[in-house]
Amino acid sequence: MSDSSLIEVVAGILYNQQGEFLLSSRPAGKAYAGYWEFAGGKVEAGESRLAALQREFAEELGIKVTTATPWLTKIHHYEHAHVHLHFYRIAANQWHGQLTAREQQSWCWQQPGNLTVAPILPANTPILAALAIPTNMSGHLNTGFHTTTPQQPALQILPYQPSIATTSIVYTPASQLPQLANQHPITNIWAICHNHEQWLEAQTAAAIIWPIANSEDIQLLLTLLQQYPSGVPVMALLEKSSQPVAQPDWFTQGVHGIIQEQ
Repeated sequence: MSDSSLIEVVAGILYNQQGEFLLSSRPAGKAYAGYWEFAGGKVEAGESRLAALQREFAEELGIKVTTATPWLTKIHHYEHAHVHLHFYRIAANQWHGQLTAREQQSWCWQQPGNLTVAPILPANTPILAALAIPTNMSGHLNTGFHTTTPQQPALQILPYQPSIATTSIVYTPASQLPQLANQHPITNIWAICHNHEQWLEAQTAAAIIWPIANSEDIQLLLTLLQQYPSGVPVMALLEKSSQPVAQPDWFTQGVHGIIQEQ
């Protein structure tokens, strides 16, 4: 059942050609003035989320957003409002125009995992952590995964073992999340999912790994992305057996990144 007290809000992660994303400061006179956030705002009555996103970027920054890809959703309770946030990714070729501070706000391009501005609007902290997850990795489910391009932050994800330090990022079947969370920071755990029930169990994880071996795996993931927007990044693991299967454009479907099995 939906919560009628929630305010529907859209926000956009706007990218430039260098792979940096835009943060802007909240102008004077607004709640949390001076805090840095992703541009966006309230969805008006009768307005689609994409239309709201396009309007907000035109009003705040003077640019035209042609299209955007739905990504993460999040509910956040501020002192002044309860909001249901819908985050979209806007690629460098999905917008045009000259950035203009139409609300006398500041704006700054940032690199994933390397912020240079503060303070951050509280609801955006987990989104920034998600952006720091590389979008291209390789490896094997039995041994672990690692980044594949020098442009991305070096990262290694290991299968969970009791001897692994609590500062390491590990992955585990979604069913083991509750017991593992008592031993390991939940922000460092990725969950392996194969079905709807596991998907729902994994919403507290830092990321979801979805192995893809056949067309059924693809269709189920696409259905979940469309019907149950995830609050955590999804990494599609392309198993070698899946290579003959036609793959969709995962990034436009809301998947955060791809893991190529070696």
